[in-house]
Amino acid sequence: MGSSAAANRLGFVGVTASRSSINRVFPRWARVLGLGEVRFEPVDLPLDAPSEAYRKVVTEIRDDPKHRGALVTTHKVRLLEATADLFDELDPHAERLGEVSCISKRGSQLRGHAKDPVTAGQAMEDFLPRGHFERTDAEVVCLGAGGAGLAIATTLMVREPADDRPSRLVLVDRDPRRLDWCRHVLGQLGGDASVRFIANEDPEPNDRLVATARPGSLVINATGLGKDAPGAPVTSAVLFPEGGFVWELNYRGELDLLHLAHAQADSRHLHVEDGWNYFIYGWSAVVAETFDIDIDEHTLRRLSDEAAEVRS
Repeated sequence: MGSSAAANRLGFVGVTASRSSINRVFPRWARVLGLGEVRFEPVDLPLDAPSEAYRKVVTEIRDDPKHRGALVTTHKVRLLEATADLFDELDPHAERLGEVSCISKRGSQLRGHAKDPVTAGQAMEDFLPRGHFERTDAEVVCLGAGGAGLAIATTLMVREPADDRPSRLVLVDRDPRRLDWCRHVLGQLGGDASVRFIANEDPEPNDRLVATARPGSLVINATGLGKDAPGAPVTSAVLFPEGGFVWELNYRGELDLLHLAHAQADSRHLHVEDGWNYFIYGWSAVVAETFDIDIDEHTLRRLSDEAAEVRS
């Protein structure tokens, strides 16, 4: 985008980054924030991208003085595994979780950040009432334990006050090695919520996990199914918890799980949430970090309003 050699650059590494709303949103945000001319550059990489692809992206960011950094989605864990030696600094969340969702630079220093523990918490605050877990003794069933799933789990494990943490947290992922890492990370946090780790990629057992969760429980789709890959982590026969919350982390794509939840919203008294606010919080945090600016609540509302005008 743009042809000026003097323009700053900002990247976006994803599976379908070129189809994200941010491609239309960012120019509006740049005007609101007074960022000047910025070339916004989505990078589409397949789910099975080789290490060399990640290293090429990160090396280009490091070596171009006009490149401010990038947001990374879906590839957060594998990108850091492939490029850890290229970073001069990782923030505490990135070190703990073993993922990078934001790449920034300060001078010649290349820095990696994991923003999800903060931005996921902000997004949850928008729809999950304070005191909910304390009042209901509800659980959380998180389908998918990749970067976003683990970040959300860590947020819930340290939620304050301690009485307002889920009575049980169920993490489901198809990769047992990923669950071993989650067990290690969450074990370091302590906390009094019991955690169950389940290796599974069959939707039918997930149906049973969701259906047997306590009333008021939070069900999360953190698998990427419905956006990065077709389908859903549950079947069309799934029954969501009475009075529960269903959070689809994506806001675009087929969104099969979101549609299933909406179909039961009235009969099961569900609150159904998509990933739009998560998108806003995540991107605003990355823009603030990469351009070294502060975004206050008033400005964040302006950015949200701008984004809503071109949402798709």
